[in-house]
Amino acid sequence: MKRARVLQELLEIFGPRGVLWEDHHLLLYEYDASIDKGRPDFVVFPTATEQVAAAVRIANRYGLPIVVRGAGTGLSGGAVADQGGLMIVTTRMRRILEIDPVNLRAVVQPGVVNIAVSQAAAAHGLYYAPDPSSQKACTIGGNIAENSGGPHCLAYGVTTNHVLGLEVVLPDGEVIEVGGAACDWPGYDLTGLIVGSEGTLGIVTKAVLRLMPVPEAVVTLLAVFDTVDQASEAVSAIIADGTIPGAIEMMDHTAIQAVESAKRCGYPMDAGAVLLIDVEGLPEGLEELARHIARLCEHFDAREVRIATDPAERERLWSGRKGAFGAMGRLAPSYYVQDGVVPRDQLPRVLRRIQEIGQRYGLTIANVFHAGDGNLHPLILFDERDPELTRRAVEAGAEIIRACVEAGGTLTGEHGVGLEKRDLMPLLFSPADLEAMARIKAAFNPENRLNPCKMFPSTKMCLETWSRRKARMTEPVRYRAAPPPAEMEEELWI
Repeated sequence: MKRARVLQELLEIFGPRGVLWEDHHLLLYEYDASIDKGRPDFVVFPTATEQVAAAVRIANRYGLPIVVRGAGTGLSGGAVADQGGLMIVTTRMRRILEIDPVNLRAVVQPGVVNIAVSQAAAAHGLYYAPDPSSQKACTIGGNIAENSGGPHCLAYGVTTNHVLGLEVVLPDGEVIEVGGAACDWPGYDLTGLIVGSEGTLGIVTKAVLRLMPVPEAVVTLLAVFDTVDQASEAVSAIIADGTIPGAIEMMDHTAIQAVESAKRCGYPMDAGAVLLIDVEGLPEGLEELARHIARLCEHFDAREVRIATDPAERERLWSGRKGAFGAMGRLAPSYYVQDGVVPRDQLPRVLRRIQEIGQRYGLTIANVFHAGDGNLHPLILFDERDPELTRRAVEAGAEIIRACVEAGGTLTGEHGVGLEKRDLMPLLFSPADLEAMARIKAAFNPENRLNPCKMFPSTKMCLETWSRRKARMTEPVRYRAAPPPAEMEEELWI
């Protein structure tokens, strides 16, 4: 494989402003929002499906691994090029192709930012329901790859419940369409298969999304508790009562301290835990429903239940939750977040176990999470510049995931498996389970070219390639202002 030949072909397709190949540029694309890193050999920025397909064919011709990246907000290393190769960044594919208010549909390219769909549909009284905390930055393609959720997935479901059809570039460069705007399609549910496949089956280049009417009214409550156990019991009581709020989010004392210091959104600094609850629907009876939920919280010793009096107060309360991850910078330079899921009745026990794990490893852990569906987000605070602290953080994270599985839960609710949890998959799946999934992957991606070494337990080849590349990443960055001459015989280091 000759680096110059690959570069020349990419430049012919994308032009000089659509390709990165110098180390000092590639540095910006060697990480996502996880703690894993891996530098690609080339980065390209397509604007159309045809360019994606052409890039895939070039990668196949030269035996390059392919990794697709959106905004880089992923938390499991899914967009990290640990095996090197070609990175396809979809952020320039950012057109909203259609808003269809009659059929409650939107057609978008994968680089469209999540919140932009709702903004475009707002004039029709519609919105796109999945709302990850990073919705002002994350893109639809990444949401589809990870099957992202968000605070309001309790009532409305995750990404797979809102994707009707996809245009996909397969690992051989062929373009297919699965699903569509109609309510039901015959044949296998390939749309559902591709959503959440973390870029291992194909590259999404267009998506048909379901839109929903904006709720006529929303009431937000802030319930304040002295302990996490009290707040957890209140969550179970609300769901058991038959009431399904739009969202039930929880923050513990450590998280409250960070968020309130950063955002000044009105959380009591001495609280052991708070619940942020949205109830949505018709204006008639909504206030009474909110008061009913408040009484349930008070039954479990909430010392205060505050109901937002206007949209500005509601926005202020939610700004704390949406900005919680960033606020952790008040407490530590770095955080490592997990997203295991447990049954709601196991929340108190598992949260106590998380604190025990933190104490044993000498690490502070803050909890900010989707309490309504038991989707935990323990934020392990550390300094990634310290190798020993980093090692302890990763080990503590793995132990937390084991605790979730032992409690009858699962590895991930919305962040994906990626690099981070691939070696934890046997905690949940038998060898036969994993083999069945591997056969599906092989049917789409027989050369394992597309996002290799993700989702499934790492192989010897994955680890050896990563070891070589990691050593190269420690070398001084080389600067070169122009493409290498055509006669240059520089080898790719994959």
